[in-house]
Amino acid sequence: MKHRQLGATGPHVSALGLGCMGMSGMYGPSDRAESIATIHAALEAGVSLLDTGDFYGSGHNEMLIGEALKSAGSQRDNALLSVKFGAQRDPAGGWSGNDTRPASVKNFLAYSLQRLGVDHIDIYRPARLDPSVPIEETVGVIADMVKAGYVRHIGLSEVGPETLRRAAAVHPIADLQIEYSLISRGIEDGILKTCRDLGIGITAYGVLSRGLISGHWQKGATTANDFRAYSPRFQAGNVDRNLALVEALRKIADTKQVSVTQLVIAWVAAQGDDIVPLVGARRRDRLQEALGSLDVVLSTEDLAQIEAAVPKGAAAGDRYAPAQMAHLDSEGAGHV
Repeated sequence: MKHRQLGATGPHVSALGLGCMGMSGMYGPSDRAESIATIHAALEAGVSLLDTGDFYGSGHNEMLIGEALKSAGSQRDNALLSVKFGAQRDPAGGWSGNDTRPASVKNFLAYSLQRLGVDHIDIYRPARLDPSVPIEETVGVIADMVKAGYVRHIGLSEVGPETLRRAAAVHPIADLQIEYSLISRGIEDGILKTCRDLGIGITAYGVLSRGLISGHWQKGATTANDFRAYSPRFQAGNVDRNLALVEALRKIADTKQVSVTQLVIAWVAAQGDDIVPLVGARRRDRLQEALGSLDVVLSTEDLAQIEAAVPKGAAAGDRYAPAQMAHLDSEGAGHV
């Protein structure tokens, strides 16, 4: 397994991370036993970075990871846990804002440690900027938890350049978690440069755009409980245009004798040694395919062909519905 360091001060992690959100119902039903087997297979393959959020399945995902770690044997100690907090949910599964007040941070952390069955979290991060709480206060209380030994490193998620600078002035930031893929390239408009100026790494989620550009997803594959049923890029009027981009990528992948999934993950990884793609595999076969991307070498000519097939801004539709886009500091909203 190849490794990359998250930023100037963060940990060395596997060059590919496993995002576990999909194992807790966000994309429809998942098989618990297969999910645990996938986590075990990832650890055995040398994948060290496991990413979750305390609100994934309202705690389900953390308990699932805790169960997987408990039965991981000698591989247990290789796991590095990245946890997001702050997103609030109601009993119906809806979303009701973000809470990153200092007292709330400590409360969320206490519950995560218990559900995961660990005595510390490797990277702890607010899931979104809370517009009612200065980022300095949120980072400050996590820094206190670092001093107390409950957290090793501080991360951020979906924030813009100004928030990054303010946060880094309080405590070193290991990484920014943000969506980055061939069809989600907003990070290139200032955020990536700011991270590099500040020595902050990138953990890129959505590298397959929730399966849209994986080469596997087909129209009609979503269910009512699937996040993608409400995602603009999967809607009529957008989805056909986006799937046409996938077919253009498939021609390039076929020439290189790799899968579309492997090609698009390799593209993200090729954007810099400071970027670690997160893949949301829920099954061992999908994990194995994603791991194959680590062996894909993209030449300058390959990158030019990919750019021509899917130029920046080619996707139809935003990456989230309007209500969710409004909460993204990384998109220019919510600055304190």
